Amino acid sequence: MNRRQSELTISEEFVSKIQKENQKARVMKLAPTIVLAVLVAGFSILCGGDFASLRNLISILNQLAIPLLVALGLTFVIMIGSIDLSINGTVGMSGSLMAIFVLNSRFAQFDMGIGGMALAILSSVLVGFLIGVVHVYLKIPSFMVSFAFMYICKGIAMVAYAGIPPVISDPLILQLPKIGFLNIPFITWVAFIVFAICVFIQEYTAFGRHVYAVGTDEAILVAVGVSAKRVKILVFVLAGFCFGVAGVLGAIRLGQGQVMIGDGLMFPAQAAVVIGGTSLAGGKGGVFNTIIGVFIMTVLTNGLILLGVNPYIKTGIEGLIVLIAVALTMTRGAKVISK
Repeated sequence: MNRRQSELTISEEFVSKIQKENQKARVMKLAPTIVLAVLVAGFSILCGGDFASLRNLISILNQLAIPLLVALGLTFVIMIGSIDLSINGTVGMSGSLMAIFVLNSRFAQFDMGIGGMALAILSSVLVGFLIGVVHVYLKIPSFMVSFAFMYICKGIAMVAYAGIPPVISDPLILQLPKIGFLNIPFITWVAFIVFAICVFIQEYTAFGRHVYAVGTDEAILVAVGVSAKRVKILVFVLAGFCFGVAGVLGAIRLGQGQVMIGDGLMFPAQAAVVIGGTSLAGGKGGVFNTIIGVFIMTVLTNGLILLGVNPYIKTGIEGLIVLIAVALTMTRGAKVISK
């Protein structure tokens, strides 16, 4: 009788533990949305009508476009348990090359119109491919490979325009930032389209399932005859595509190409991905989490600016709120180091 009671007690404890873990998982999943709602409500109260005005909402959508593109590419990399530090250089390189390959103030002979945009994005895709190949086949940690490529890309950009940024003079391209639909800027629509593509890849393709499998346990793919190396390389290629689009849009918005286009994008992108709930250990999260994280970072920055917070203090507040948000949304455990 005692033995049976003991078995029942153990069974009840196990069921209770599972229920608590499931409840915690549900709370963790909702935490980013709760954080975003609190920020929106807080700034709406503190800033009055300025924050909730149509003009400011459009401004927020405009501000999140490029960070969203960068964060989308980074999401897939983090989902396989890796990291990509090439962002600043890759975005700057693609933006610089795009300005060179379209009608500009310095290199009229290179004018390829829309084809120039495609070529600039292709250059970023190639960088992603090379990062993946070096990481996979030379077995060098992804953060070291991508960090090196960040400087390689910056060097390519500066050599390409010889230190004097080319100003875009193509009238059609110069009109793009002014175009909008439903009051949403053209650049933001491009970011949303790429987001939709990433959702399709993640949710409706075998490759999307393989990404989760690599992040969880590579042996799962090996057991079913799928090449984990190929999946990893394709993930970096996809990230390169997103970074390339971000660079092109950055050059369009700025009206010229220069390596500085990519500066300051790496930390917000990484923060947005993690705040959204994508695990640094890989295998959990996704692009839906990331878009919430990007909104959190964008709303936070926008609200602090409207409040007139000192830029130096603003940086500290952003860091503190990011830390709190990560503490609320990130599952902590033994496996937390990225490969």
